[in-house]
Amino acid sequence: MGKDQTVLFHSTIFGPIHSRRLGVSLGINLMPDDGKVCSFDCLYCEAGFNAQGKGSTGLPLREQVRTQLEAKLKEMHSNGDSLDVITFSGNGEPTLHPDFPHIIEDTLALRDNFYPDAKVSVLTNSTMIFKPEVAEALKKADNNILKLDSAIESTMRLIDRPNSPGFTVDRVVEGLRQFQGTGIIQTMILRGTHDGKSVDNTTDEEIKALIEAYKRIRPREVMIYSLDRSTPEEKLIKVEKEELTAIGKRIEEETGIPVQVN
Repeated sequence: MGKDQTVLFHSTIFGPIHSRRLGVSLGINLMPDDGKVCSFDCLYCEAGFNAQGKGSTGLPLREQVRTQLEAKLKEMHSNGDSLDVITFSGNGEPTLHPDFPHIIEDTLALRDNFYPDAKVSVLTNSTMIFKPEVAEALKKADNNILKLDSAIESTMRLIDRPNSPGFTVDRVVEGLRQFQGTGIIQTMILRGTHDGKSVDNTTDEEIKALIEAYKRIRPREVMIYSLDRSTPEEKLIKVEKEELTAIGKRIEEETGIPVQVN
């Protein structure tokens, strides 16, 4: 089951890369550069399962992040390189970093200095939105991209495998309402099997539940996508663009919320 699938990012600042969702993106990895730290253990995570361990390097310090980001932005700017977005992602959940709120402030200041038109995006699994300081930091980002893969408890637990038993669909949907009109809800659409169990959030029941959740949350946008690279659970199947587009159209028609399909 994807034994060779391990950490993808071996540095704190990586790229720039071309993101199919975000454009020319410079990445920030706030997790170890030789392991993974996450509050989910998603079947589809490109960085592999949490069982690989957290490595030995630890989390980068706030000052290291700021210094390395400044050096990279300075280099890119002097070379005349373009930049659309600075994206927090990497080897786990960025909001787990104890200095995440301060790092967001540093990043916004550096962005304003070197690339004022670039956006700052955060890809988060929504597990830390209940901490006020994390929520406030997320609200400062231009693109606060919050995960909700299923609005049915059993499916969410099967796909995302949260570490905390206290993390439930009802609780996270209620928590996500604080980002009404500003947050972007990102949903991975997929099907397949895991340990003999069916994995499928494309069914009518699943889409109906997601639509009701989106209506409660009222984000500024919904982003749906499917698999793009190899996954640690190898028995997952990519949902093709035509089907994704149909799902996106249904969501948009029933909620009135713009849907981006990738």
